[in-house]
Amino acid sequence: MLIPAQPEDRSAVAASDEGTPVSVKIRERLKAARHRFHANDNIAEFIEPGELEALLDEVEVKMRDVLHSLVIDIDSDHNTGNTARRVAKMYLNEVFRGRYVHGPSLTEFPNAERLNELMIVGPITVRSACSHHFCPIMGKLWIGVMPNEHTNVIGLSKYARLAEWVMGRPQIQEEAVVQLADLIQEKTQPDGLALVMEAEHFCMQWRGVKETDSKMINSVMRGVFLKDPNLRREFLALLPRKG
Repeated sequence: MLIPAQPEDRSAVAASDEGTPVSVKIRERLKAARHRFHANDNIAEFIEPGELEALLDEVEVKMRDVLHSLVIDIDSDHNTGNTARRVAKMYLNEVFRGRYVHGPSLTEFPNAERLNELMIVGPITVRSACSHHFCPIMGKLWIGVMPNEHTNVIGLSKYARLAEWVMGRPQIQEEAVVQLADLIQEKTQPDGLALVMEAEHFCMQWRGVKETDSKMINSVMRGVFLKDPNLRREFLALLPRKG
């Protein structure tokens, strides 16, 4: 027979929970739900109100430890005295924001005119970071959609919002484009979907081989873009070429 918890029992639990780091609380929820929390996963549904601010404070403390371990005198150095806070805010509120907030709201419209012609959106500016070194990934993205009468029509700016949300996480380019394609496919249900991304990777330019001219280009083709080579050629031919 189960005995319901008494008020004092709940108070004791709350007291013992008070000193637990917020990152531990969030991680325990994720594990209990058997939800993956890789670098490029969104975990917004497991973050409770007020916890993102507490997480920012926790990251700041940990970042101060990193600076100490790099033998940087953050107590006397006027340039780095507030660096830990700035870095914490940058990661949580800006460059990795796509991990910690819910996706953008989309206004969807029925395809009343039964549009079935190729539509291309781009170039959309892409800003991300590689999950190997946390170095920037900067580039452009083009999205091709072949709608049908059942396709949900969304505003052009919403494609950019979805891209920003997905790319705003530590990523590798190959997985990021697939993630975005899956999301657009789910939201719009087109007959065909094509994505091409071209980006510079600062983990190659700033470190390692220090190759400043290399770029990575990859694509994802779905539906009729995969099956119809003529449509695929038309889409690729319409993308602007540099030089």
